[in-house]
Amino acid sequence: MLRHSSFIRLSFMLLALAGGVSAHGADSLVELQAPDALRPLLVKHLDFLERAPEDVLDAAGRVALMRRARKEIREILATEGYFSPAIERQDLEGERLRVVVTPGRRTSISALDLRFAGDITGSGGDRPQRLAALQAAWGLPVGQPFRQADWDGAKQRLLDALSSREYAAARISDSRALIDPETASARLEVEVDSGPVFRFGALQINGLSDYDASLIERYRPPELGEPYSQERLLRFQTALQNTSYFASVVVDIDRSSATPDAVPVRVDVTEAKPRRIGFGAGVSSNTGYRVETSYRDAHFMGQPWNLVSGVRVEQRRQLGYADVFLPPSASGYLDSVGALAEHTNISGLQTQRQSIGVVRTIPRGSMENRLALNYQQEILTPEGSLRSSRSALTANWSWTYRAVDNMLDPRHGQVVNLQLGGASRAFLSDRNFVRLYGRYQHFFPIGERDVLILRAEGGMTIAASRDGVPQDFLFRTGGAQTVRGYAYQSLGVTEGSAIVGGRYLAVTSAEYVHWYEGNWGVAAFVDAGNANDQRELFKMNLGYGFGPRWRSPAGPIAVDLAYGQSDHRVRLQFAVAIAF
Repeated sequence: MLRHSSFIRLSFMLLALAGGVSAHGADSLVELQAPDALRPLLVKHLDFLERAPEDVLDAAGRVALMRRARKEIREILATEGYFSPAIERQDLEGERLRVVVTPGRRTSISALDLRFAGDITGSGGDRPQRLAALQAAWGLPVGQPFRQADWDGAKQRLLDALSSREYAAARISDSRALIDPETASARLEVEVDSGPVFRFGALQINGLSDYDASLIERYRPPELGEPYSQERLLRFQTALQNTSYFASVVVDIDRSSATPDAVPVRVDVTEAKPRRIGFGAGVSSNTGYRVETSYRDAHFMGQPWNLVSGVRVEQRRQLGYADVFLPPSASGYLDSVGALAEHTNISGLQTQRQSIGVVRTIPRGSMENRLALNYQQEILTPEGSLRSSRSALTANWSWTYRAVDNMLDPRHGQVVNLQLGGASRAFLSDRNFVRLYGRYQHFFPIGERDVLILRAEGGMTIAASRDGVPQDFLFRTGGAQTVRGYAYQSLGVTEGSAIVGGRYLAVTSAEYVHWYEGNWGVAAFVDAGNANDQRELFKMNLGYGFGPRWRSPAGPIAVDLAYGQSDHRVRLQFAVAIAF
């Protein structure tokens, strides 16, 4: 009997839904009948629809409920442009009742009066063009349905467009929507006062104790007299926030300042703890399991120098490093000095390397130049061959251009990297050589979510022989993010039973990623490449496969099942697939 009753109740609910009655109606005292487009909005905000069947209403209670229903429904529908709804009551069997909503005609915009006051109305500079652009961008033209949310949003967008540049104190001095319910029309009136032009003045810095104010000034604050720009303030704030010196940064101005032509720039900072110790663990298909520890000191030797040091132990590589990064120079240059000791055992080649160097990085928008001078010594022990040592003092230049829509997860754009480096026997080096290298990656959006990624990589070391040239200036390839389907750095020159670097490199890749809704996707790819010491013997090795992708905060994590056609082996390889 209980099962039969449940079946009847379920059937009644389905019939009610099919007949256009809200799902609330089958199990509650009050039903709602309204057009499909408006029912979800009404159900969301009308809590009296939740009355259970046992909440019996007498005659006075029904009158009170309908009075409340009419008031609340009218207020809700008015936000959607329905100002003359009909709201009726229907008595049903038992004590139940139905509220029937007929929204009537939707109000549309019949006239617009958009006015401006203040400096923006002047005739100098680009004011006329900017004023015309603001008027053209107004979001509620004549003829469009009137909605309260659209009305509020259009005014806010207008104000944001004006106040984001020069007119920091812009405000809406008057606005009204005149509704005529009989004609279902709305006349909109808006007056915007731009106020005066704001220009940046001196910095007002609060919160410093360990560092001098000159540190803030190194991060390219707005110049005196520069026209106000919200984007400029955010760029300055982001530059400070991205350093290791501060836990929080707020940069703003006083929009009610009595000196808008030289408004002070307030910089409120909370200094971060300068010293940090970190521990980590991980795994890579290239170098195996990893544990590491790091130590950072953002106030090294009592100066705003950022020491970054650590020890990393991996199955195929172990290293210790220490780098000191200086704050930007007045020209925006980023200088650093560092030392490294490393041991690797990869593809049968053991390498011991020590190096010291200095680097200058010159960022310029989407481009970055890097100049480096480095001295290194290394000892090579290939399996089945003779041990050797080499040293070199190298000068290096690197140029990178990034033009992508998202730095960590791009779908559109390109990234280019060019490198030039070399050494001479006249300057502490065992061999004269010049190294040329280039890499290009292009992202093509496909459909709403998918992306096609094309990559090309090539390099050449100009030298009489590879002997005496450090491995960093030769080429090996293979592994995750290079030629998948082959072991890490297993494509190169055979020496004994080991693989060492060659003077020539070529790699190409095509990858298609299909993203599902959310953070998961799947990719299919084809890679081809090799590294060799003789151009006439150069032969590309093919690898292909597929694997899942997951969008992590650090970029898409790629897990690939790849087949190396030359090795006739399937390998599982994984990496964070970010643009270089």
